[in-house]
Amino acid sequence: MAPKLEDVEEEQRHFANVVNTFRNYAQYTLSANNRRRKDIYRLPQADQELLGQLGYKQKLDAADKAILANADFLAKIVEDTQMFGDEPNREDAENTFGEINPYNSLSHDDDLGQPHNHSHSDSHSHAGARHGHGPSQPARKFRPAEFDMDKLRSTLKQFVRDWSEEGEAEREACYKPMKDALLQHFANATHEERRKLRVLVPGAGLGRLAYDVAKLGFVCQGNEFSHYMLLSSFFILNKTDGVKCHTFYPYVHSFSNAPNKVSILQAVSIPDVSPSDLPAGSNFSLVAGDFEEIYGTESDPDEPQHGQWDAILTCFFIDTAKNIVNYLRIIHRILAPGGVWINLGPLLWHWENNTSNDPSVELDLEELKSLARRIGFEFSVRGSR
Repeated sequence: MAPKLEDVEEEQRHFANVVNTFRNYAQYTLSANNRRRKDIYRLPQADQELLGQLGYKQKLDAADKAILANADFLAKIVEDTQMFGDEPNREDAENTFGEINPYNSLSHDDDLGQPHNHSHSDSHSHAGARHGHGPSQPARKFRPAEFDMDKLRSTLKQFVRDWSEEGEAEREACYKPMKDALLQHFANATHEERRKLRVLVPGAGLGRLAYDVAKLGFVCQGNEFSHYMLLSSFFILNKTDGVKCHTFYPYVHSFSNAPNKVSILQAVSIPDVSPSDLPAGSNFSLVAGDFEEIYGTESDPDEPQHGQWDAILTCFFIDTAKNIVNYLRIIHRILAPGGVWINLGPLLWHWENNTSNDPSVELDLEELKSLARRIGFEFSVRGSR
């Protein structure tokens, strides 16, 4: 079923607003840092002098430089958004968004050159986004809010986890057990057989787990909904060639609970591996859109889903469900006979106590396991039934 025009326009506006959040990072964040300067001058002169002796003002100056370095990095990510549709006019980007289509498949493989257009109408609530009021009404000028900037700051921190040496320990704790379970399940598969096994990674984020799975020789497709993640993963996977060629400062945004200046001003260089360093003939792609709408229906006859995936890896994903029953039902339905679902992550239900009138079903762990068994899953822990 074709998406409604108003839903497409809403997503176009939201995508343009995300791009503008990237481009407004410097102004917004420098202003926040300048607020700290103003607060100093509200103190008694003697207190100002004491803080000066501590080097507090110099720390603020260093933070400004780090923020500008971050802005340069973020500007590179949204320098070319043609992959996602027409480029918004930079001079009037807040008001005129053009025909932006952020639903193309992001392919990192010569064998996967066909883009797949997926659009969805079940949009999350986005601060600053406005529904259209018809062609006669001009779009309201968009100004990024704290909600938008918080998502951007979180994206910078996720770069640390997924693509830096500093994030290796966290990746090892999360991704390695999942990859080990995948290899164990298909331990008898030859190298050639592995190249035909299809692995899906919903909620792929910045794409590192999906990349690692592809590097193991599996056919791998990631799926992601967030435009912040999609823009950033496309940049790191398709526009970055080399190791440690981008440097940024992910911890400069808050001075709270910091042991020293070094921790606030820590520089991180990414990526720790070359994203183009995949085995010849690797089959690796990232599809943009809503998991339930893409994989839960058979709306695209050229891309069937039922029983097509040999493995599904969900990492910090299933608690994004509004209806966990449907999530599990879809996962079970699209798994091939003998396939495996590998899951890791908490049950921090994203929609619990939401203010947007979205449904939310919050199961505890025992209820979740019981539901999975009722849907048809069999549990295996470290190879034992």
